[in-house]
Amino acid sequence: MSLPSGFGGGGGYAGGGAKGDKGLSMPLTETFRLAWADPDLRQRMLFVLFMFGVFALGVHIPVPVPGFNSEDVVKSLNGVPAFDLLNMFGGGALARLSIFALGLNPYITSSIIMQILQTALPQWKKEMQEGGEYARKQNNKRTRLLALGLCLIQGWGLLAIMKGSAALANLSLPYQMVILIFWTAGSMFMLWLGEQISEKGIGNGVSLMIFAGIILSLPTEAARLLQGVRDNVVAWWSIAIILVIFLVATWFIVYFTTAQRRIPIQHMRRMVGTKMMGGQTSYLPLSVNMAGVLPIIFAVSLVGLPAQISMMFGGPATPAGTLFDNINSFLQPANGAPVASWLPIPRGIVGSILYTALIFFFTYFWTAIQYNVEDISNNLKRGGSFIPGVRPGKQTKDFLDGVISRITIVGAAFIAAVALLQYIAPALAGIPPGIYISLIGGTSLLIMVSVALETMRQIEANLLMKQYGQ
Repeated sequence: MSLPSGFGGGGGYAGGGAKGDKGLSMPLTETFRLAWADPDLRQRMLFVLFMFGVFALGVHIPVPVPGFNSEDVVKSLNGVPAFDLLNMFGGGALARLSIFALGLNPYITSSIIMQILQTALPQWKKEMQEGGEYARKQNNKRTRLLALGLCLIQGWGLLAIMKGSAALANLSLPYQMVILIFWTAGSMFMLWLGEQISEKGIGNGVSLMIFAGIILSLPTEAARLLQGVRDNVVAWWSIAIILVIFLVATWFIVYFTTAQRRIPIQHMRRMVGTKMMGGQTSYLPLSVNMAGVLPIIFAVSLVGLPAQISMMFGGPATPAGTLFDNINSFLQPANGAPVASWLPIPRGIVGSILYTALIFFFTYFWTAIQYNVEDISNNLKRGGSFIPGVRPGKQTKDFLDGVISRITIVGAAFIAAVALLQYIAPALAGIPPGIYISLIGGTSLLIMVSVALETMRQIEANLLMKQYGQ
């Protein structure tokens, strides 16, 4: 399986017309109506909903270990920024200490590592280009095996952090192994559910499972906000502001996710038999948001690393834990504490600058991995195609390199704005720092919009194929 849609965006070569378009050609309600009217598509959509139901049931099944109290353990993870991200991807499974606590995070990490290795190792790159279906199956096998190993590593790391709580302080090794086995089995079962959706449903199964996890976490966040209103901690107008920010952010993300820079491509005329072929004009669509949500995930992982190391060393109770805890305080964009007594600048400003710098770095890094302008230039030359006004070969390579570099600046700025919105919006709305809201920006909203658009495009494509087949 490939990297989930929405995680590594971009656009490939498209020949002629709307093939490379990332927008929807039909209204949403009309697409759903036509899809539901088609028996095959209706069955596929119902199958996806059934798989969602199985996932939602598994989220509420706890690991069968005596004395494994989720409330005590969650308190020990409240200081870890990555906890909210992992918990959101799993639909709240980590907070419930469910068998699905690891979610699909090991598989996502495995897919990213394999994609980087395919670019870094020429032998693997050549194998994927020339090996066909066999190479794809071998790559999927390697990705699953790596995901299995990462389940054990990430699960053990989470247990090491959780052992700071009273509930797990004296947990014996056999019980820890039981937890690891259940978490690993649950993560691989979620991957199997995603594969079933890809095969028998519609859309990218892994992406839809992550989408379902984010949707499942919504009621908890809504309940947290309503409880804040009841406790007079959150004002009613704060919720109204949050809804407005959510709608504006969603429009903003949809606009940039579907935005493209189209480079015209001219195809040479060729004589095939007695017919003249080619001579048409198409375009090379380059997505503004080429890197998808991966820069945010990489940046969050690095920003949250000092907090995790601090908890592994015992937190503020030990000198090493205190050191990493202080480092962590400078990396959090939402931290309003002053840098020092003589410098009343909030530490959150330092964290925001570093967070933005990391996002820009990883956006350029991932775009460089995904878009090999030399390969694109050579493919155009071999196919007898060229960019009007640009010579084939080195000039085409330099032209594409310049265009992609300029697009990446806009894409990185967009990703940074969305990432920082989840820290800025609560302050604008008057929401207390302790209440986490994922759907006003950041990773969750970007994934939701990307996956929803990609799934709707696949439904549209199926409808168009059926119309052409009639």
